[in-house]
Amino acid sequence: MSNPPGSLISHFSQLPDPRLERCQAHRLIDIVVLAICGAICGADSWVAIAEFGQSKYEWFKSFLALPNGIPSHDTFGRVFARLSPAHFQDCFRAWIQSVIGQLDQEIVPLDGKTLRRSFDRASGKAPLHMVNAWAANNRLVLGQYPSEGPVDEICIIPELLRVLSLKGCIVTVDALGCQKSIAAQILSQQADYVLAVKNNQPKLLAQVRQVFDRPERQLRRDPSVDYYETRENGHGRREVRRYWITEQLEDFPQQAAWEGLRSFAMVESQRHIGKQLTVERRYYISSLEDNARRFAQAVRAHWGIENSLHWVLDMAFDEDHCRVRLGHAPENLAVLRQIALNLLQQEKTANVGIQTKRLKAGWDHRYLTKVLSPDPL
Repeated sequence: MSNPPGSLISHFSQLPDPRLERCQAHRLIDIVVLAICGAICGADSWVAIAEFGQSKYEWFKSFLALPNGIPSHDTFGRVFARLSPAHFQDCFRAWIQSVIGQLDQEIVPLDGKTLRRSFDRASGKAPLHMVNAWAANNRLVLGQYPSEGPVDEICIIPELLRVLSLKGCIVTVDALGCQKSIAAQILSQQADYVLAVKNNQPKLLAQVRQVFDRPERQLRRDPSVDYYETRENGHGRREVRRYWITEQLEDFPQQAAWEGLRSFAMVESQRHIGKQLTVERRYYISSLEDNARRFAQAVRAHWGIENSLHWVLDMAFDEDHCRVRLGHAPENLAVLRQIALNLLQQEKTANVGIQTKRLKAGWDHRYLTKVLSPDPL
């Protein structure tokens, strides 16, 4: 296999080895590449990765040194428990940046996910919570950062933003991240924001609600309010989503405190299931101009992170049931899964789901070679 510029091998070769030199029977890059390939092909534990390596030894030997053969599962476990997650994530971000290139006009949702079975009751270790950045148009993970739990996301989001190149992007964040400091940081990185507003900001929520607390007919006639609507039918359900956005914020005394704040927005979702009708309203603040269609794209992209990333990690990679919990291993294994997902998302020749792609890559090393060598987007 070739090692073109921007490939996995060239980027992850920069990883510092946490082991003493006399303990390095296997090259770190060999261990990392074997683990990435295992994660692609459905090997979801260190034992499975070691067995996968043994079964494909001759193929791996064609492009890896493997001076002492395939490492044992204990070696995989020890190395990833000690490997610096910060350095691993740095290599991940450098690699994915080389694949994507400039992110201009991308929508970047940020959202957290708890790895529910990564807790360790004996030591009192809480389950790992990762805040992920998702490139919605490219359907790729841009980066991740660990936190102590959902509440800690307020402190972690700025750290994750800081390491991302966001010029020209729209960043979307849930209500927990609706903070003046986060809005200011997004603007400082030459991006726009769409921030959800909920009960954790009661005064702000009341202000935004007041703007849209009018009959629909009156809202539609107001030239200062832009409007967009989508309709979806299927599986016995009919859903209408109405998007409203306005730049008329004269009655909002705190506008200057929110850097770049330009608009208030609302989404009204009407769901018809049989004879039952439910109506839900969500509220937002944004640095975007009053373009309801563009606002709708950003909101829908944020909702998509659940289906396109979190659901896939749980269903195709069984992430929620992973019991690896020693040292840094849970965090590093989460990054391995996201590397694998990004590579599988980029491979377009097989018109099947991620789970089937994993199986196909395990069956056919020619297909695995395609997955490992994506063309730049």
